[in-house]
Amino acid sequence: MEVFDNANANSNQTFDTMNTSMKSWATPLATATFFILAVTGTLMFFKVEAGFIKPVHEWLSWAMTAGVALHIFANWKSFTGYFSRKPALAIIGTGLLVTLLSVFVPSGDHANPRMNMTKALASARLETVAEIAGENSAAIVEKLGSKGITVGQPSMSIREIASQNNKKDMEVLALIFDKPSKGH
Repeated sequence: MEVFDNANANSNQTFDTMNTSMKSWATPLATATFFILAVTGTLMFFKVEAGFIKPVHEWLSWAMTAGVALHIFANWKSFTGYFSRKPALAIIGTGLLVTLLSVFVPSGDHANPRMNMTKALASARLETVAEIAGENSAAIVEKLGSKGITVGQPSMSIREIASQNNKKDMEVLALIFDKPSKGH
């Protein structure tokens, strides 16, 4: 019986050591990514689109997800204690409900207009897109040519140009609407 108790004690000690080690980096990871996502999310809410705000927000959400999941795992005993408290259950339940609603409930009758605008630009003739970009089609043809994209005729659609050059519509549109940074 004593051998079993010693083995069980060693197992618990190993688990406690692993838990302590996990807490030492899972909690700081969750905390650091929280601060980054709070700042970038607030900036995105107010339509500030400078620098790498959006990609940092999107990619570091994975790090926060991992950090929070490991933090919960490392603190599992304490975490399960929340399920016996009504205020904690209400907060966790509300969070789960908001998540489910945001994923599964349609946002309304209108689709995202950006997708429709992008599709319209991709099917439009280069001459038309050049006007929208505030440039003449010859300048756009030259700009695309400098990036290795050949344009047979300015009357071709962006989709045709992309297909002819083994590119995606968005790649060609991004080159057309790319403006050099101020100060460069």
